[in-house]
Amino acid sequence: MHTVLITGAAGYVGAMLCRRFAARGDVVRIVGIDKESMPEFLANIPKLEWITANLSDGSWQKHAQDYMPTVVVHTAWQIREMYGKQKMQWKWNVEGSDAVFDFAFSTPGVVKLIHFSTASSYGAYTSNTLSHYFKEDEGFRDEEYLYAVEKKVAEEHLLKKYEAAVQSGSRVMVRVVRPAAITGPRGRFMRVRFGLQAALSGQLKGSFIHRIVSLLVSWVPATPLWCRQFIHEDDVVNIVETLAFTDHADTYQVFNITPPGSPVLAPEMADAVGKRVLHIQPWMARIAFFFFWHVTRGRIPTSKGGWRFYCYPIVMDGTLLTKVYGYTYKYLSGDAFRFTEGEYESYVPETSRRHKK
Repeated sequence: MHTVLITGAAGYVGAMLCRRFAARGDVVRIVGIDKESMPEFLANIPKLEWITANLSDGSWQKHAQDYMPTVVVHTAWQIREMYGKQKMQWKWNVEGSDAVFDFAFSTPGVVKLIHFSTASSYGAYTSNTLSHYFKEDEGFRDEEYLYAVEKKVAEEHLLKKYEAAVQSGSRVMVRVVRPAAITGPRGRFMRVRFGLQAALSGQLKGSFIHRIVSLLVSWVPATPLWCRQFIHEDDVVNIVETLAFTDHADTYQVFNITPPGSPVLAPEMADAVGKRVLHIQPWMARIAFFFFWHVTRGRIPTSKGGWRFYCYPIVMDGTLLTKVYGYTYKYLSGDAFRFTEGEYESYVPETSRRHKK
């Protein structure tokens, strides 16, 4: 029987994991940790215990240990760079992750740690091509985009702490997942945030900044090599569930998680949201990102280095997970972006539902 501790439990993925794991007969308790209070989405889950804390403040460890967790899933992250608060963000993300790793390796009873990383840290460079699919052993390169840098450093710290823990006799298994862009009906209709799909589809409403963005994407501006890989939120939850509760001989494993097949190109993304492509060059994207970042003081998330991800492709090979665990993805990348099928489709208005024929 398991007690699962989930960081970032109020977030997009963390909250879905809370609900899924609470439905399992072999899970007796979920311990959710987040700097935000418990969302209504997680109300009425009897197995769920909540700790409101920032992972970097040192206030949560003793409380969490009292629940005797067996599995730790680390999803918490301040993804959007905070304008002028990079040191605070580093503390929350990198030092907060260090605290989670130390907790997992030092707490008796913990048998598995799952850490969410990113595809971004492979680095969006001019040398990248649409035909090269990054594999897990190629290593991270990004040195500019803060989100990618923080994730790269967090993985480096995790590996070092794991190696030290093994020397001390630890038997905690580690699983690292590097997801493509996560999407699905919950992400698109229940938790509308400032993201690519929300911006392109016109779902950003209310503020003056959002109205500006909607105007700017009346067409879909796209550089020649711009593309995305998408993974459906149901696949993410299924994969983490598989990694958390299926044993495997290897004690430290890293997986790109993205469906097989081609990435989604700009014309396909435009077609999915009923728009046309406006072709631009990388230098135009770079100027636009710089301008909007400073003029809006970060409210439009176009931080330093982010323009490169709008210009140069990062395409991952996600087949290792299938080879090792036999996992079959439910949704292809383009289908995850275009259609509304999935566990949370009931939250999608009838007029917005789109199914693959």
